[in-house]
Amino acid sequence: MSSDSAMFSDDDRPLAAKATPNGKNHTTSIPKVNGTNGHIKKEEDYEMSEGDDQPLATRKPGKASPPRKRKKAINSDASSSDDDVPLASSPAKPAKPAPKKQNGKSGPSKERAVNKKPPKKKAKQESDASGLSDEDVKPPVVKKRKARKLKGENNAEESSDDDRPLTKKMEPKGRTKAAQEEPSGSEGPKAKKRGKAKKEEDSGTPVKTKKKKDEEEGEVFRWWEQDPNGDGSAKWTTLEHSGVFFPPPYEPLPSHVKMKYNGKSVDLSPEAEEVAGFYGAMLETPHAQDAVFNKNFFEDWKKVLKDHPSQDGTKITSFELCDFRPMFEYFESEKAKKKALTSEEKKAAKKAKDDMELKYTHCSLDGRKEKVGNFRVEPPGLFRGRGEHPKKGALKLRVRPEDITLNIGKDAPIPVPNVPGKWKAVQHDNTVTWLANWTENINGNHKYVFLAAGSSLKGQSDMQKFEKARELKKHVDRIRLSYQNDLKSKVMADRQRATAMYFIDKLALRAGNEKGEDEADTVGCCSLRCEHVTLEAPDSITFDFLGKDSIRYYNQVRVEPQVFKNIRIFKENKNDDDSLFDRVNTSSLNKHLNNEMKGLTAKVFRTFNASITFQHLLDEEPLANATLQEKLNAYNRANREVAILCNHQRAAPKTHDQSMERMRNKYRALKYERMKLRHTLFAIDTKFKKSKKYADDESDLDDDWIATHEDQLKEKEFEKAEKKFTRDNEKLVEEGKQPHDKSILKERLDAIKEDFKRLTKERGTKKAALKREKSTEKIEEMVDKLTDKVKAFKLQMIDRDETKEIALGTSKINYLDPRITAAWCQIHDVPIEKIFSKTLVTKFPWAMEVEPDWKF
Repeated sequence: MSSDSAMFSDDDRPLAAKATPNGKNHTTSIPKVNGTNGHIKKEEDYEMSEGDDQPLATRKPGKASPPRKRKKAINSDASSSDDDVPLASSPAKPAKPAPKKQNGKSGPSKERAVNKKPPKKKAKQESDASGLSDEDVKPPVVKKRKARKLKGENNAEESSDDDRPLTKKMEPKGRTKAAQEEPSGSEGPKAKKRGKAKKEEDSGTPVKTKKKKDEEEGEVFRWWEQDPNGDGSAKWTTLEHSGVFFPPPYEPLPSHVKMKYNGKSVDLSPEAEEVAGFYGAMLETPHAQDAVFNKNFFEDWKKVLKDHPSQDGTKITSFELCDFRPMFEYFESEKAKKKALTSEEKKAAKKAKDDMELKYTHCSLDGRKEKVGNFRVEPPGLFRGRGEHPKKGALKLRVRPEDITLNIGKDAPIPVPNVPGKWKAVQHDNTVTWLANWTENINGNHKYVFLAAGSSLKGQSDMQKFEKARELKKHVDRIRLSYQNDLKSKVMADRQRATAMYFIDKLALRAGNEKGEDEADTVGCCSLRCEHVTLEAPDSITFDFLGKDSIRYYNQVRVEPQVFKNIRIFKENKNDDDSLFDRVNTSSLNKHLNNEMKGLTAKVFRTFNASITFQHLLDEEPLANATLQEKLNAYNRANREVAILCNHQRAAPKTHDQSMERMRNKYRALKYERMKLRHTLFAIDTKFKKSKKYADDESDLDDDWIATHEDQLKEKEFEKAEKKFTRDNEKLVEEGKQPHDKSILKERLDAIKEDFKRLTKERGTKKAALKREKSTEKIEEMVDKLTDKVKAFKLQMIDRDETKEIALGTSKINYLDPRITAAWCQIHDVPIEKIFSKTLVTKFPWAMEVEPDWKF
């Protein structure tokens, strides 16, 4: 097979239905391939049944779905002959017996056993800088292998969303010669001037879009020019850091703030009061309305009350008799006090906090100053979980030094904790990249402190992850041909594996892992049950299941006849709660993929499909004469398609409607300004009324809105005048001069009133006057600029509304090779800051210097 990276088969990008979130469905069509010639039947050749548009009932996590009538085996052209039925198992390797079922669920896998000791772990994405998330990284089981696995290999999955496919395949555009000749494992892209960014000569720093630089961090270590692959078992030689920052101890509430039980105040012990306060602070959130959350909280709180009973002897046995309202009101009043602080007081408080945490923010790695990511230990609280987690509401215990293992250089001084206590252990392992480790009490997950996203170690991991996905391009045609052949295998295990690979490749499904009884009932491809897949003759399959973070995946797809046939065979003689792929699991699938290509896993397919789809979508957008906002909208459209492919959904923000209303008002305000300028031209010369350019009035600006808008403008002008008067007087006092008399302020306010009286008189006359006279040419120029602003802002509104239920950030951070964006920005002269936040620019310094003709 040719290794020319510029050539792609028709299958290089997954098919997908442009599915809308929240269970709304559209039909997807996976193309049928006749033989091996790659000819694809068009979507119009198929007809769906009338019931296809009706969504299936969503299965509630942790509970068995109600039984439903199963359809009889479909005897049509799609049914297989006797020769097509696979054998039960491979003759060379008999299938292992399935684990015993308990309550309709598979028993826990040995691979999911929690290690007592934290394993050696390679760099993964760190949690939010504000503290570790509830669902942090679980340590993998350490296995001996001949060839060491690349660091960034399994770091593709850190999102809060799942999988949903695109509508149709996009044909790849031609690629430049430079892109074709570039090997997939090339070290680092050459530096290039881009947009307004200028390269600093001989500074050894990457291209920056802003001249301002954080002096504390110094020069960026250009690791991608020295050791881009990060090979070698040792990750560092010297490592020195200050440990982790523990939250302050609990401070009891004022004596007058007490919860009530059966209408009477209760004198709780400090330990019990702290836990009650966690719930009291959340009293008016959706969590406090959740039965599972309340049940878990109350059970854990009763355990605390048993060890630390109420000081007045009150026995708390009923959740319904508890009244946390006094606590809630106290916390709300404290929030209001913080908001009411002056800007100087807020700055002083922030400075004190920053000074306290300063030494924990950076470490010394091989003599370089590197930023630490999640150095704060998460405070105790109530576990919220993601989706329908069965342990939500459980008590997260306070983490103490005795719970934490530090990893530090042999010759480095051991840091002293900022709270009383001693470290659990101190080790000196330079083959791992974490600085601290402990185990949380809710799910028994290992929590790690890593370097920040922009560090050299994390950057190497990211770069290797995307290079692994690029490497897949050279093997993907062969792998697809292999699993297409195995779709007809006589060995059941091979046929199931090939069918699972087909779905992972074409629909970008996650592989999925077995779940324990105490975890949310979410599934992936390998863990699908029969109830999650419904067949509709002749070739349609409906998927309906809860994916990662309990995000519903609902999709109707048309598949190849052999795939339809296989699913029918897999479902025969099985109950709804039986596993669809009972001969396949994630480990065996990834082992097979590793044999196809070293380091290949199901996650790599997901990254590959997301990035190659994104590249094709961007290449197909005609942006030769587009405005900046049109270019940004085109980028976001492509990003949105990938987010739909990967099912990166989110609930629409609670403030979305208010936000859109503010945008609509701003849009009208721009049109109001343009209207006043048009009316000014009409007052100067009536010929402008006959011009088509100025003839159309602002139809969505009625008199009531104009009156309200002008009143708001007047209030803003008053406020600005008063603030300026106060600032001027403060400056005069500092200079030792006499402050202005209040009569000056009164004169300014009277002048504003006169201006707005004039505006009131102008309403409905289609004539206006400016404060300062301007030439007609200048006014026309101002109208043109406002017209451009109106158009651009309208595009922003459309973009904001279309992405309200799609999480664009997840794919941008984890699945889209950042070099695609950097190269696209150079080609179309788009400032990178319009797309990447400062955090992402810092996270991907190795991608910022890519050549403009670079292609994934």
